[in-house]
Amino acid sequence: MTHKVAFIGLGVMGYPMAGYLSKAGHQTKVFNRTLAKAAQWAGEYQGEACDTPKQAAADCDVVFVCVGNDDDVRSVVYGEDGILAGLKPGAVLVDHTTTSAELAIELAKSAAKNGNQFIDAPVSGGQAGAENGVLTIMCGGEQSVFDAVAPIMDVYAKQMTLLGENGQGQRCKMVNQICIGGILQGLSEALLLAQKSGLDIEQVVDTLKHGAAGSWQMENRAVTMSQDKFDFGFAIDWMRKDLGFCLNEAERVGLELPLTKKVDEQYAELQQDGLGRMDTSVLFKAVAKNQK
Repeated sequence: MTHKVAFIGLGVMGYPMAGYLSKAGHQTKVFNRTLAKAAQWAGEYQGEACDTPKQAAADCDVVFVCVGNDDDVRSVVYGEDGILAGLKPGAVLVDHTTTSAELAIELAKSAAKNGNQFIDAPVSGGQAGAENGVLTIMCGGEQSVFDAVAPIMDVYAKQMTLLGENGQGQRCKMVNQICIGGILQGLSEALLLAQKSGLDIEQVVDTLKHGAAGSWQMENRAVTMSQDKFDFGFAIDWMRKDLGFCLNEAERVGLELPLTKKVDEQYAELQQDGLGRMDTSVLFKAVAKNQK
């Protein structure tokens, strides 16, 4: 069954995700702050490039958003040219942006006042996951709304889970980011030891990835980390934003997260060194630097 959908935000994640919607036969409209990017997308896929979020949202059954941060989401949702101004009654707003849980709750209330429904649905899997249609999607919202939009999101998903009420999808993404930070910290220290001990890194990875130490980060980043290659992937500027949500949520529930705080501080040092756009695996440089 096909639907009328819109996708707001055509970055490295949103561009291919919107493409999967179009290829699945959904009538797809897109909006991007850089209008030329939307025009480029419309030239590559079957769909319509729009001048405003409101125009993109008009007459759609579901509108997806994937932008940068809380304020970016608000900038496309609210206002006379925003998504809510264009949504028809009963339509669903789905936010794939990684944001604060507070924003998810806020958007759910705003959507309800507008006669709409809302799902917070941050994703994990990075650019490669988006391009290959194998993202993990962590959702918060009502079961009936999730059941309605899940078959549509399935075109770019490997795994989708409803974790509870609005905000719980974002909180699950926080857990995801903490895990990534912790794994990269351990992997960085392990690689330093391997290098100093004269081990062949590719051989080590090929050996360990089949055992209990195996992880996505090991399989996809260990070798490039050892080769001093970081100019790709998920930038630490975005990771620091995400870890800020993690630390704020931990404070809200009365927890201390010492490892997460340490990783965040090391990323801050790397930003000061001008490496903010490097992949999160560049944590290796901070760990190595702190050995000296």
